[in-house]
Amino acid sequence: MAGGSYEEAIAALTKLISEKADLSGVAAAKIKQLTAELETATANGSTPFNPDERIRTGFAHFKNEKFQKNPELYGELAKGQSPKILLSIVRMRELLFHYFMVFACSDSRVCPSHILDFNPGEAFVVRNIANMVPPYDKTKYSGTGAAIEYAVVHLKVENIVVIGHSCCGGIKGLMSIPDDGTTASEFIEHWVQICTPAKSKVKTEASTLEFSEQCTNCEKEAVNVSLGNLLTYPFVRDAVVKKKTLALKGAHYNFVKGTFELWDLDFKISNSVSV
Repeated sequence: MAGGSYEEAIAALTKLISEKADLSGVAAAKIKQLTAELETATANGSTPFNPDERIRTGFAHFKNEKFQKNPELYGELAKGQSPKILLSIVRMRELLFHYFMVFACSDSRVCPSHILDFNPGEAFVVRNIANMVPPYDKTKYSGTGAAIEYAVVHLKVENIVVIGHSCCGGIKGLMSIPDDGTTASEFIEHWVQICTPAKSKVKTEASTLEFSEQCTNCEKEAVNVSLGNLLTYPFVRDAVVKKKTLALKGAHYNFVKGTFELWDLDFKISNSVSV
């Protein structure tokens, strides 16, 4: 954004304050704050945040530091996202290659490719509020179902990992829903109630803990609920129980402490059980 645009913005805000005498105190104070920040930025000669430029420079860095330095890898990836592409290119030191499907939260602090150092082509990622996996439902959750089906049936992933995380707003929202089930949002609360069983378990078993500790427990229990929900998808259950070609794993990333927990869940199931 050019300097002239800054001056125009300052003038517009100043005019708004003078003309709108009926502005609430909070709104007027906020506008004055923005005006002061703009004036300070202009006086200091600092450059304002430009989202378009941030995207361009980010891609330029990727292209120079990764794309152009790995022509063999990206040449193979251009042919498709087969997990076996990376076997001889990226991780030749490993005797056995595993390809992942990852469910992670949309929270900008917990990008799975960043925290787990995934390479392009290594992980098929689905991100949503509170990293939840809904139960099989062709109508309500067809988008999630399509992603799982594609990963398991067509990409033939060998591991599905559901990663919860610390300070999760979605889990806090779930834990805050009143017992009568009343909601105050259009979508969020309805979505997070997918993991109501996790909330119920925490409320029962950890009722003496502080609310923040209950939320931490629920972050992990919700992962286990999602792992259980994965088994309601016939093709997932078939790969896990009958073919034994797929493993389901839970995880929790604590970005406050810098820790990462990974676990397998014992479903105690048999081939005779149907879902």
